[in-house]
Amino acid sequence: MTSDTPAFDFRAVLLSGFLPAALFAIGEGAIIPIIPIAASSLGASLAFAGFVAALILVGELIGDVPSGVVVARIGERNAMIGAAVVSVVGLLVCTVAPNAWVLALGVFLVGVSTAVFALARHAYMTTAIPLHIRARALSSLGGVFRFGYFVGPFIAAGVVHLTGTTQSAFWIHIVCCLAAAVVLLVLRDPATGARGLRKPPRASRPAPDRMTDVTDATGTTDTTNPAEPPADTGAHFVQQEAHGLFRTIRANRAVLLRLGSGAGLIGALRAGRQVILPLWAVSVGLDDATAALVIGIAGAVDFALFYTSGQIMDRWGRLASALPCMLGLSVSYFLLAWSGHLDARVGWFVAIAIGMSLANGVGSGILMTLGADLAPRGNPAPFLGAWRFTGDFGQAAAPLVIAGVTAVASIAVASGVMGVLGLVGAGILLRYVPRYLPRQLR
Repeated sequence: MTSDTPAFDFRAVLLSGFLPAALFAIGEGAIIPIIPIAASSLGASLAFAGFVAALILVGELIGDVPSGVVVARIGERNAMIGAAVVSVVGLLVCTVAPNAWVLALGVFLVGVSTAVFALARHAYMTTAIPLHIRARALSSLGGVFRFGYFVGPFIAAGVVHLTGTTQSAFWIHIVCCLAAAVVLLVLRDPATGARGLRKPPRASRPAPDRMTDVTDATGTTDTTNPAEPPADTGAHFVQQEAHGLFRTIRANRAVLLRLGSGAGLIGALRAGRQVILPLWAVSVGLDDATAALVIGIAGAVDFALFYTSGQIMDRWGRLASALPCMLGLSVSYFLLAWSGHLDARVGWFVAIAIGMSLANGVGSGILMTLGADLAPRGNPAPFLGAWRFTGDFGQAAAPLVIAGVTAVASIAVASGVMGVLGLVGAGILLRYVPRYLPRQLR
């Protein structure tokens, strides 16, 4: 970093970049612990309630493919506002759902719209933030999610307690989506300085005579033109990210099958925790408001560690964050499976929920940071799209695994299976992070 390089200022993106994400995360945090409970209240079995909860992540996975095209065509701001509107439609379906199948449809729509938000956020943060503070910045973005998952369940617990109906919690996300849309309409876009809905400018193409070759950590050579950025960096970024997703996966299959599978298992254990904790609360007889309150308290621990995780990664390397995260989550799943037969299983549930959040908080931002580390410096978008799709596949698969194992065996067995997957993931990371990352990043 040279002396004339301006210092990065978080304030430039705090409102326009982080505030809509925080609002969306608060709403999502309010409904995630409620979805399986709401499905159960509509007559769903424990296994089917887990399946309904999984659909929000399945929707995100499916939404990853078209979301890049949508954002590139209409612009980041317009796409995020549209995603908020689609979420509101899905949430309204959830509030009036007469059975678990209709609830599942609404949850799926919310998941698809969430994919648009995730793409736009990661695109902007990756292109705007200098390398030397990347982990801390992306961990701060992860902290926005954790802030929502911390605050949301408390709000949901209060609303459910006051109204007496589980489905009333979906109105929290409706309000948050509408508020996020208003923020996006009123505040200036940090990339363009414009307000409100507008047609994004066409991205300029790089000049052929000014191309340079860049070789990334995966060994892939990238041809780009760093001297002439596009007119709309964010839209150009997501257009690149969406273009040729499966071709990019094939081109980078070595790193995605090896290190990417470890990252997918990180996402799987994280996503599984969001499903198995509400299901476990139902199985031990906790009421809706108490379950949301316990998950909210656990979220406070998770939220408190997001910046610490970035400091750990920047100072001691990525493995210093990834391995404790995976091992801690794995042990927590094993303890949850073991505690099912105990008389004090409610107390154990509270302690394990907090332990899971502690382990998860240590790994805050690790997936986004690893993706940014591995991506080609001159043209990161296609690889980031493939990396995120691989991680999202793990996140979507885990709740389905939990629902399937619960259906054929029990929720305790499902928790044990997740613990085993955590140990496998830790071994993969220990084996392949040193192979694909430079020593100073490991």
